[in-house]
Amino acid sequence: MKKLFALVLALALPVSAHAWWNEAWTARRAVVIDTTAETGVAVPAASMVTVPVRLHSGNFDFLGAKLDGSDLRFMAADDLTPLKFHIERYNSTDELALAWVQVPQVAPQMADQKVFVYVGNVGAAAEQDAAGSYDASTAAVFHFAQGDAPPVDSSKHANVATAPVAIETAGLLGASARFDGTQAMEIAPSAALALDGSRGLTLSMWLRPDDGVTEGTLYQQDGVRLDLVGGTLVLRTPAGDVTGGGVGAGAWHHVAVSVGGGKVVFYVDGDQVAAGEVQLPLLQAPVRIGEGFVGLLDELQISNTVRSGDWVKLAVAAQGPEGRLLRVVEDAGEAADEGGHSYFGVLVDNLTVDAWVVIIILMVMFAIALLVMVAKAQFVARVDRHNRAFLQHFREAKDDFLSIAQGRAHAHSSLFRLYSAGVREVGKRVADGREHLTGASLNAIKASVDADLVRESHRLNDKMVLLTIAISGGPFLGLLGTVVGVMITFAAIAAAGDVNVNAIAPGIAAALLATVAGLAVAIPALFGYNYLAGRIKNISADMHIFVDEFITRIAEVYDR
Repeated sequence: MKKLFALVLALALPVSAHAWWNEAWTARRAVVIDTTAETGVAVPAASMVTVPVRLHSGNFDFLGAKLDGSDLRFMAADDLTPLKFHIERYNSTDELALAWVQVPQVAPQMADQKVFVYVGNVGAAAEQDAAGSYDASTAAVFHFAQGDAPPVDSSKHANVATAPVAIETAGLLGASARFDGTQAMEIAPSAALALDGSRGLTLSMWLRPDDGVTEGTLYQQDGVRLDLVGGTLVLRTPAGDVTGGGVGAGAWHHVAVSVGGGKVVFYVDGDQVAAGEVQLPLLQAPVRIGEGFVGLLDELQISNTVRSGDWVKLAVAAQGPEGRLLRVVEDAGEAADEGGHSYFGVLVDNLTVDAWVVIIILMVMFAIALLVMVAKAQFVARVDRHNRAFLQHFREAKDDFLSIAQGRAHAHSSLFRLYSAGVREVGKRVADGREHLTGASLNAIKASVDADLVRESHRLNDKMVLLTIAISGGPFLGLLGTVVGVMITFAAIAAAGDVNVNAIAPGIAAALLATVAGLAVAIPALFGYNYLAGRIKNISADMHIFVDEFITRIAEVYDR
């Protein structure tokens, strides 16, 4: 069904300006880079930028990809140039993934810059290049996605961390390093990490100090240290100390410090907060991270150059919790240019198995309720029409009112069936030539007709209980599907540690679709039930009136 819909959509829309890179890949998404002021991430031009692409159930079809994500490929805007990338996390069960992609160019004040992500080739082998994903000035990158093993440097220098650190899965971008104040992450000495005032140093990291934490050493290499003192950044060197900006506890903050050319600049959350003069010594020693610090640390990047403020802003916009710089759209053609897609398509794509079960049950209930309403409406209309025709015939008859024969106009008349029952009972009692009936006989005739009246009432109300089940059960079933869907969504988010609203919203919205389906069943059934109940009530009243009228006329003829 999805493929048929995609084919119809492809025929209806204008031909895209981008060709399909490789027909062996069956699906494509567009990763749109928005640097306009409206998104709050207006940044100057930048080249060879490595950005995180967050994939989740709301923007990516994990069922169409391999279980390990090895068929992922990223292409430039020309849809011809492969991009260097590596996958930090890929969880097809929780439908969450994070890939780091080196984008060749980011232009300022543009909303339609894009790269493409391809998926859907079961025969594709893994093709990642972590070392090639970063520029030559990147000395070390730690994602902390290694689990219980020592942290892995994703840069081409492959720096060695000498011991594992505690990992918390519910981090910023994924897993984060957890420091308790008694441990530190130590990186063996290397030429890439050596300090040299002529080339510079830039530290970039995300911090979340625990509540009340204001102290700790974030970076140390021999006599050069970046400390957190009373909640304030302080760079200590043999030549002196320089104080930077403050970092609040209990929330994620991006901290960056660039040193070079005799100057140091401090950045917090992408904004320059302080600057000063300092000289870096020439040295090569082990690097220690997080000594005396209590809290979480994520995405540690060390560069052996002076990064600009624009580079820092771009890093914050791309890596931050909101992920404002990038968005992944379903269609890579014209829909990607418009930045829109079918909202109901997103909801359907994100329905969980339990929600599908509930919705299928509701669909069956709706089909049954619809059949009952249509069939019952036709039946009631036919009975009412034939009743009116018979009643007119009955009232026009005089002495021969017991001789009305069944005709096509009376075939479905409940009044005629009551009339026939009364005539049959009268016939039994006057068959011996008697011309008079006793009061007991009249009562017996009326009792027999009343019995048929009850049967006719049952016939009129037959299957109406199915509508009451739809009215009362539909919303409760829908609510059950919603509650279970929301529980599953939050459980998956808690297990994966991704608190991005883009990962949460599609699952919750899809879960609410079950409640909508329940109401969609109950509301039409409620209207139909009330309409039919009113018609049936009128027919029942007509039957009661007719029985009294009929017995009265019999009494006039046969009572002494």
